[in-house]
Amino acid sequence: MACGRLTAVDLDAFAAVHSGTWARLEELAKRRDLTGAEVDELVRLYQVVATHLSTVRSVAPDPAVVGRLSDVLGRARATIAGAHDPSVTDVARFFRLALPAALYRIRWWTLGVALAFVALGAVVAVHMLTTPGAMELAGTPEERAQYAEVAFEQYYSEHPHGSFAAMVWTNNAWVATLCVALGISGVGTAAVLFFNAVAVGSSAAVMAEAGYLDLFFQLILPHGLLELTCVFVAAAAGLKLFWSWVDPAGRPRGRAVAEEGRALVTVVLGLALALGVSGLVEGFVTPSSLPWPAKIAVGAVPFAAFWAYVLVLGRRAVRDGETGDVSARHSADVLPVAA
Repeated sequence: MACGRLTAVDLDAFAAVHSGTWARLEELAKRRDLTGAEVDELVRLYQVVATHLSTVRSVAPDPAVVGRLSDVLGRARATIAGAHDPSVTDVARFFRLALPAALYRIRWWTLGVALAFVALGAVVAVHMLTTPGAMELAGTPEERAQYAEVAFEQYYSEHPHGSFAAMVWTNNAWVATLCVALGISGVGTAAVLFFNAVAVGSSAAVMAEAGYLDLFFQLILPHGLLELTCVFVAAAAGLKLFWSWVDPAGRPRGRAVAEEGRALVTVVLGLALALGVSGLVEGFVTPSSLPWPAKIAVGAVPFAAFWAYVLVLGRRAVRDGETGDVSARHSADVLPVAA
């Protein structure tokens, strides 16, 4: 039956003749693992069924047939064009492979940043406590006493728990964002770390001067274990991006920066969740009436879980070839390069 001579009376017969073609196109459009021959068949059937739809619309526009063909062609078009809808599989892949791989690949950068941060904070604290006149940089004796005896501890309890948790999550997310956003410059991330380390060291010195160094650690450690880890990871990711520009490891520089940049986005998404957990600890556990060993134990649980996640799943994912970049089917093809 010629399509150009189709009449309304012949529509049922037309549908019966071509239903196999339509069903085959629908089957191919739903599959994700097409061979080269099947891709060619998909494109050919798409053109054929598009002609069928045009004929039906112009000669016998039955809503049921038009709707079915439009739906089949829409699925086929999305498959041909490579359109992709997020699915549960993608979310599972992100948390099982992409995120732990991205975090694992920067583990040594994270350790280096952490050591540098702690060392600088300790140097600042010792310098302020042992150098005549250095404590004056933190305020007058009265101001330092008020900070150590009242303000430092009051900071954790002067706001409702929920709003305080949201506030610290926002603040910490901002610091982490700065570390990431300024990473390509190298200097910007280092500056953020420097000023935050100096601030922590100065606070420790003021608390130690007043005899409250134990309180300092009791209030910092429950949430700080995970919170500072997130900041260190963000800084490590930013510096790794900078280093990929300095030393692309045999890759074209633009490709190296693009790959590390996409992995960095993966890290940022993961840190948003981790910082949310540390915010809850800071908002509800740190100011609670629990004994300080219990507070630190509670804070150590998500900290340990984070590193177990990175080291166990991350090592496995990297061993299987994951980098934290988008999956191969969602990225552009690239030419191989010599290492």
